[in-house]
Amino acid sequence: MVVAETPRLAGMVVALQANFLEVELEISNPASLVALTGLTDARPSRLLCTRRTRLNHRGAAIHVGDRVWVEAIDWQQCRAVVSDVEPRQSWLNRPPVANVTAVVVALAVKQPCFDADQASRFLLSAEQTGLAVHLILTKRDLITSDQLEEQLVRLRGWGYRPIAVSVQTGEGLDSLQDQLSSNRLAVLCGPSGVGKTSLLNKLLPEASLRVGAVSGRLQRGRHTTRHVALYRLCAGSLVADTPGFNRPELPGDLRKLPLLFPELRCQLESNPCRFRDCFHRDEPGCGVDKSWERYPIYKRFLQEMESLSRSFRGGSGLGRQ
Repeated sequence: MVVAETPRLAGMVVALQANFLEVELEISNPASLVALTGLTDARPSRLLCTRRTRLNHRGAAIHVGDRVWVEAIDWQQCRAVVSDVEPRQSWLNRPPVANVTAVVVALAVKQPCFDADQASRFLLSAEQTGLAVHLILTKRDLITSDQLEEQLVRLRGWGYRPIAVSVQTGEGLDSLQDQLSSNRLAVLCGPSGVGKTSLLNKLLPEASLRVGAVSGRLQRGRHTTRHVALYRLCAGSLVADTPGFNRPELPGDLRKLPLLFPELRCQLESNPCRFRDCFHRDEPGCGVDKSWERYPIYKRFLQEMESLSRSFRGGSGLGRQ
């Protein structure tokens, strides 16, 4: 085994494999690397890495998206050791991804059918990250143009500007590519079966990701993506494929909920409620307009969160992390 005397190099964790980390190196000038190592053959851009023992002792968990430093590089075996982890700029808990710059929520117009409650849960989960949130509608080819326009108008009323895409016709894929490529690290998330992996296969055909089908009886997708993995769209831009799930948890803080609905947030920014502790429900004197479509969903989520909070305080339920 020949380990080149190479200074430590920076990289990003793009996948986890059991106890190993797959790290993509940040090599802006390959010629300088050749000069450092004295080797002239091609260098791999990705290395399979272990962690330094001291990182385990410090309890430093390393996740996909983390920027790390590697050393003791074996170019022939494509192996190395992660020696340090850079501080994170952002963190998503579910799915666990570090240093994300945008969250892209994918929802199907059909198969599985669009569900406003489920869609709102995913959008709330995205909004509470504080990052840019984008929305795409998949399987656009399964509905008519009039039906699509009706759905687009509806979601614009929610405060979003969705992109409608179809992997069958290719419609909207260029716009999606542009949107994803404008972010350093975008996370693609959404319910199982909406076609996230199919979209990535269209954008990145060399990835050859496994795709599943939607259950006809339950209208639920099968979980074909089991782990978070990063894929490079272009120089300086990565996208994360994430496991699908169907019921994200609501936020843990009741006070934050109003600001996670863009249509309510816009109202409060332009015309703040005079009551600081108001939840804009049935409080006397609350001046918030309650005619927006998702207001009943907002009230229902408030009630659900209050119920969970009471159960937690009373010790009769499980608390959420």
